[in-house]
Amino acid sequence: MNSSALLFLFQRTSGPSAPVSDDDWSILQIAGLIAGAIFLLVFLVIFLRFASLYVRSVTTGAGVGLFQMFAMSLRKVDPATIVDARVMLVQSRIEAITTRDLEAHLLAGGRVMKVVQALISANRAGIELDFRTAAGIDLAGRDVLDAVKTSVTPKVIDCPNPAQGKSEVAAVAKDGIQVLAKARVTVRTNIKRLVGGAGEETIIARVGEGIVSTIGSKESHKDVLENPDSISKTVLARGLDAGTAFEIVSIDIADVDIGSNIGARLQADQAEADKRVAQARAEQRRAMAVAAEQEFRAQTQENRAKLVLAEAEIPLAMASALKSGNLGVMDLYRMKNLESDTQMRRSIAGGDAPAAGTQES
Repeated sequence: MNSSALLFLFQRTSGPSAPVSDDDWSILQIAGLIAGAIFLLVFLVIFLRFASLYVRSVTTGAGVGLFQMFAMSLRKVDPATIVDARVMLVQSRIEAITTRDLEAHLLAGGRVMKVVQALISANRAGIELDFRTAAGIDLAGRDVLDAVKTSVTPKVIDCPNPAQGKSEVAAVAKDGIQVLAKARVTVRTNIKRLVGGAGEETIIARVGEGIVSTIGSKESHKDVLENPDSISKTVLARGLDAGTAFEIVSIDIADVDIGSNIGARLQADQAEADKRVAQARAEQRRAMAVAAEQEFRAQTQENRAKLVLAEAEIPLAMASALKSGNLGVMDLYRMKNLESDTQMRRSIAGGDAPAAGTQES
């Protein structure tokens, strides 16, 4: 604000009829000089603070003004980062990205230089990538610059991952022979599916699953050894990169080895298990037979006890018959003689000794 403007304001506030004296004019001039000095001092401070950045912006055509840099510092934005990003974009002839876009991404916690470098790399490689997509990938936690590099130069992924403690994928053919395979998967990043797409772990898991199922469908392990490329062709034809952030370029079988005879081992284990089952069943039958034998012996003892009791009642019955007159003395003697004759014949013939119950009481 100059002295003429101050004089005009003083005239408007003091009224149209109030004359301006020389003293008032001197005060206004002093006030104007003081205001100009303050403005010049502030401008000098701002210029000295951002002089190098401003010179770079002017000489490169970045389009970042001095007061814009000062406003950035008030908004907690690093002006050097924004200026460097704008210089790189302008020098690369990518001018559609404004300073406000860069500031917004930086305030959101994004890595502005990574995004700018990725945009420049994609532009040089002819890959379609706009700032909105790149910023979204960066804010999602993905390394957008590495994604662009992988898209330009495909990377090789070992399957299985040696960092997980496995060096080979184990599979078993139909003949029971274990086959150990190691594959190398060449992939490149699909920028459009980078946000929300699965990572390298999914690719490794799917390729490993495909190798196991392909080897398992072979009739013999010899077929795998003769044509290892059939594994890669079969696995590659399944479209394992669907839903992932990568595009599979090729799958190569790096190494194929023969493991143990899993089929024979399983058969031996099955035979051993069948043997144990048979032994258990035989032991069960033996235990049941022993139990039945013990039952039969108990029944025999019980029957013998009943027989002894029945024979013990014979003398009582004979005595009762004698008392009642139903049995004569001569009949008793004849019965005794017949019994003695029977025992004698048994002893002569070598038969068993007479039972205790048949002896004369």
